[in-house]
Amino acid sequence: MSLKYAVLAALLEGEASGYELSKGFDVSLANFWPATPQQLYRELERLAQDGLVRARTVEQERRPNKRMFTLTEAGRAELGAFAAEPPKRPTAIRDELLIKVQALDGGAPETARALIEERRGWARGKLDRYLRVRERLLDGRTEDEFLAAADRIGPYLTLMAGIGFEEENLRWCERVLAILERRRDLVSPPPSGAVPAPER
Repeated sequence: MSLKYAVLAALLEGEASGYELSKGFDVSLANFWPATPQQLYRELERLAQDGLVRARTVEQERRPNKRMFTLTEAGRAELGAFAAEPPKRPTAIRDELLIKVQALDGGAPETARALIEERRGWARGKLDRYLRVRERLLDGRTEDEFLAAADRIGPYLTLMAGIGFEEENLRWCERVLAILERRRDLVSPPPSGAVPAPER
């Protein structure tokens, strides 16, 4: 899937500048389709050239002018056609950390532990951010109240996937760290000065 469909989906929320879109992307779509601000700006320009979004320039007195983007009818139609197609292939894990853990397990358990602790910190940070976004979306309502009354629930449903993904990341990290800790205790040398057991 190209970035264009993620950008078109983000613009369903309404008109946005490239800067606003990148900030919104960071807290909504980034949990399943990350992109840098530069990638977003380039994609917006391509979409404008293709007639899928409309761009207008807003003049500002004390700041540089900004370009605002909205979906066109052609953009909505293309996004609708894309959304109706089944995914071409199921999701597959492709995670560099897992290769590192597999490679380091036997020879450098401390390095593996440090990598897992780093991933755990990232997962906690992202989960905290997603939970803050959920609180903003709910705005004091229960989940059931929000889902019954909201005009659009797609952003909430994808946010649920991001929350679940990071919760599972945390569970995996905690379990791996516990396993590494147990293994370290099993293979630790006896304390200095300990008398070895007599041979039989």
